[in-house]
Amino acid sequence: MGIEQDLYSPHLPTTNRGYPPLPLPLTTCPSEAGYTFGVDRDSLLSDVRDSVQLKESFFERHADAVLEAGTVFSEALRSGKKLLIFGNGGSAADAQHFSAELVNRFRADRPALAAIALTTDSSILTSVANDSHYDEVFSRQIDALGGKGDVAIGITTSGSSPNVLNAITMATERGLRTVGLSGRDGGKLADSVELCLTVPHQETARIQEVHAMLVHFFCQIIEDELFP
Repeated sequence: MGIEQDLYSPHLPTTNRGYPPLPLPLTTCPSEAGYTFGVDRDSLLSDVRDSVQLKESFFERHADAVLEAGTVFSEALRSGKKLLIFGNGGSAADAQHFSAELVNRFRADRPALAAIALTTDSSILTSVANDSHYDEVFSRQIDALGGKGDVAIGITTSGSSPNVLNAITMATERGLRTVGLSGRDGGKLADSVELCLTVPHQETARIQEVHAMLVHFFCQIIEDELFP
């Protein structure tokens, strides 16, 4: 079978299945070539407007709480304490994003800041999940690494992830400060932490978009307060 024949069959769409040959020339617009999409221009722009409106309403309502959380983080770091950040899936990515911006840099070249994402050590995560339970993968690390005055930051769009809630319980018992990023109605997380920033939306993607913006604002607040 020649290279071109192999490229288009049997796993890729071909003209006799109702699709144009692939790959398309770089100058070809997919819609002009006969593709249809589940998301059209109107629905895309509708989602963008929804996301923008959610951000505006959230920050108008919760600006003071955002600044308060940023100050909690800044004071802990100024005192030589650390931030321990955790969540699942996209929230795990937010935890890693937050810690990376602090350990390395956000906007300014400055000394490194102590932040650890508890989502990155595969040996710890899998050993705890295998020997104990996945619900304990973060609380075990809080027990090992957390100290009085550190800040535990739990991220869960539902507010109900058991491993996040267990870690917050452990953090409280060990004297850590606790901050949560949640969504929907805040779930159990809202009542478990000192300060919870809840994004009042039902769609996970929209909640995560606000959480990502919160991470950037927190980093900006921390750098401005610690390195004016």
